[in-house]
Amino acid sequence: MSSRQFTASMKAFFRHDSASGILLVSTALLAMVCANTSLASLYDGLLATPLQVRVGELDIAKPLLLWVNDGLMAIFFFLVGLEIKREISGGALSSPSHIVLPGIAAVAGILVPALIYLFLNWDDPVAVQGWAIPSATDIAFAIGIFSLFGKNLPLSLKLFLLTVAIFDDIGAIVIIALFYSTDLSTLSLIVAGTGLALLLLFNLFSVRSQAAYIVVGIVVWVAVLKSGVHATLAGFAIAWFIPLKLKNLAGNPMLPHLEHSLHPWVAFVILPLFAFANAGVSLAGISVDALLNPIPLGIAAGLFLGKQLGIFGFSWLAIKLGVAKLPEGATWQQFYAVTVLCGIGFTMSLFIGSLAFETQSVDYLVDVKLGVLIGSLCSALLASILLSSDQPNHLGVEART
Repeated sequence: MSSRQFTASMKAFFRHDSASGILLVSTALLAMVCANTSLASLYDGLLATPLQVRVGELDIAKPLLLWVNDGLMAIFFFLVGLEIKREISGGALSSPSHIVLPGIAAVAGILVPALIYLFLNWDDPVAVQGWAIPSATDIAFAIGIFSLFGKNLPLSLKLFLLTVAIFDDIGAIVIIALFYSTDLSTLSLIVAGTGLALLLLFNLFSVRSQAAYIVVGIVVWVAVLKSGVHATLAGFAIAWFIPLKLKNLAGNPMLPHLEHSLHPWVAFVILPLFAFANAGVSLAGISVDALLNPIPLGIAAGLFLGKQLGIFGFSWLAIKLGVAKLPEGATWQQFYAVTVLCGIGFTMSLFIGSLAFETQSVDYLVDVKLGVLIGSLCSALLASILLSSDQPNHLGVEART
């Protein structure tokens, strides 16, 4: 193969919806290899590498792992905020009729997994802090698998999956803000609020300099980082002050331009780096008993059982009651397969797990990683089988809308 053909093949790969999911799987497997071979000490040392940024009295010193989790993931949530703002303004979230079913599904998909986890961990005051871990969905993985195995399925199913994921992200942001932010600094919050007010003025006076928004956004992120509120929320908040239609100095609508520019960086750099930094778990000494501990069992059961039971069960009820309609052209099996896909928590579940047990021993994080990997893997395997099945009526009748 010539270099030109190789370059063309790589470009085609990265344009494919499944590429980011494949890359996430690859980096997660690489992390597992590193954590379970002679590379373990190098892997742990890399993540613990201290990095410091100091400007005058301002000092930010964190290990590499937290720069990934607090810094790079803030960019991910910034992109999420841009996507949600665009969808509300004129996309899938702009019409009430389009959001009833995904909205019901998302709420049930957050509550039922959380209840399953709490049922298994209620008697442990530390373990209950992880109740939100199985409530998250990894949209990159889910869309990647859907694109691989469900490419011939109705587009309405993919739109349903995307919309559920958007609501799921909103839920995760609310949960992080309410339950995983501590020791608030009033001064830092005032600085962050002032920065957001300045971004609002930029909107009111139609400031077209994209760099101005970015510089103020960085100030807001630093202030939120120092405030005790989790820094990733800064990214989401800043996104709502990016003009949707105002053109930047290059003549491009600012929000769509930023969204388009950031998407490949988030999909192919930031999320894979996060997966590599957080998926490495040593399997040394792991037994069946360890897998049945309440924390990993609660997470795995919440993702694999809770997600599909909550989303499919409440959606079925809403459809039968006439509150919502099954996605156009879809069968019940295809719809069920998509609800199983939502049980792939991975990056978002790992992220919430790192917040839930941030002050606990490393054993808790090992339990989190085990539960997330098992629950996500089971969901991915079952969904792949259902999506690729040649028997679309296996679960029952055709769609009735």
